[in-house]
Amino acid sequence: MLCVPGSNTASLPMSTLAGYRFVLVTGKGGVGKTTVCAAEARALVASGKRVLIALCNAKERLSTMLGVGPIGPEITQVAEGMWAVNMEPQRALEEYGILVLHSRMLSKTLFYNRYVRAFLRAVPGMQEWALLGKAWWHTTERHADGGFKYDVVILDAPATGHGLDMLRVPKVILDVVPAGLLRRDAERAWAMLKDPTMSAIVLVTAPEEMPTTETIELAESIAQMGLRTGPVIVNGVLSEVLSAEERAALESASVATTGSRGDEALRIARDRAIRERVQADSLARLSRELGIQPLILPLLTQDAANPNAIRQLAKLL
Repeated sequence: MLCVPGSNTASLPMSTLAGYRFVLVTGKGGVGKTTVCAAEARALVASGKRVLIALCNAKERLSTMLGVGPIGPEITQVAEGMWAVNMEPQRALEEYGILVLHSRMLSKTLFYNRYVRAFLRAVPGMQEWALLGKAWWHTTERHADGGFKYDVVILDAPATGHGLDMLRVPKVILDVVPAGLLRRDAERAWAMLKDPTMSAIVLVTAPEEMPTTETIELAESIAQMGLRTGPVIVNGVLSEVLSAEERAALESASVATTGSRGDEALRIARDRAIRERVQADSLARLSRELGIQPLILPLLTQDAANPNAIRQLAKLL
């Protein structure tokens, strides 16, 4: 069962993402980034898109949400029109080496050398580029007939700070790396990220004070990099059952400690009032400071990490 959004909320129109080639999803840890990725993928597949979800060496929960076996470093089809991969930095580097060197044997000889591996681990940003670069590269993959292998690649990016580091890497490579294949690919990836018709940087947050503050700061940091944010998605929004006047009255109410049912009911009602007020303030602040109308996913009354919940969220889209 879902909590139905109140009149001040809006369903998440994921059809607005159908035109993008690359969707990068980030936000504060614990706000439901992977849930959003799964629901996005379901909705996009329902609209006829072929979708790849790329995880960043994550503690993998996507398989539980989709009702499939564990998702590892090999690209695996997880549903009709949907594939997933849990990328590993070292393996991604090796795969990149195969593309550059045009030889699997030569690449393995190079990347399995312990001195080379130690050097690559020490290069700032190389681990982030291995993951971002691999996800971007999958947007360029084509079939023999020239058509794209995947219509949309969704990158379940790291949480806020690490997500920003990942976004910065292509530009860093352009600033410091001489002409060559690495610079060429970083330039192409950066061009795609900067193109608002090709890429969307989706920010996921929760209707609470700290995630809201972090989301606003994240959006500002992304703008300073010369990139644009796409939709801002507020996950886990309660339906409003109290008016502003009722919330104010309940918050000012004094709750006795007798332990009676009436006191317990009043305490629960006051807690609900506080939560609704914080939620309303957070949504208003996001709209005011980011200059956009945040998109809403309602609070589920069941665990979101299961296929039925993901299907319900996808239907809302």
